[in-house]
Amino acid sequence: MTKRLLQTLLTEAAALSWVDWVVTVTALIYVVLAARENVWCWFWGIISCSLWAYASFAFYDLYLDALLQLFYVAMAVVGLYQWKYGGQAGEGVPISRLSARQHLYILVGGTAAALLFGYFFDEYTPAAATYWDAFTTVFSVIATLILVRKILDNWAYWIVVDLVYVGLYFSRGAYLFALVMVVYVVIASFALVGWRRQYRAQV
Repeated sequence: MTKRLLQTLLTEAAALSWVDWVVTVTALIYVVLAARENVWCWFWGIISCSLWAYASFAFYDLYLDALLQLFYVAMAVVGLYQWKYGGQAGEGVPISRLSARQHLYILVGGTAAALLFGYFFDEYTPAAATYWDAFTTVFSVIATLILVRKILDNWAYWIVVDLVYVGLYFSRGAYLFALVMVVYVVIASFALVGWRRQYRAQV
């Protein structure tokens, strides 16, 4: 089983195009720098998402995914500005937290949107795992929006989203991408601890 899985991982890695590799590497750099609260994470996010949008449109005919990546590019530009020049003193936004009420709004609204999108794609498209796919897409957008505002809780949402991605990719036989998501879970876990420590030092 382990040998077969390793062979599958190597086969998938060999099949990746140079664009896929650049996207993967730059995305990892982005996540690591974001975890370290480094403003230049957004620069790497712009590169990664721009190339991902190009690949989704030019190679895979995934037009909605391409639009989603362009949304992430726009958010990366906003994030770069907010982290560097936002805040009351114009020196970058500090780390903050969501209230219990805000969490409730996010969970209720996000779940409702995921169910709506999941139902639509399940009924009208041949897409696989529509509800799980809708969940990860909706909450990835939400997590990105609160990361832009440098809100600590974004990492908790990313941990959940990436764990779902692990199961989703594994169930579809995309073991290499499942492994990448495991790495993201580890990074997000360390980021949650580090940002919480930094937040407590601020207050």
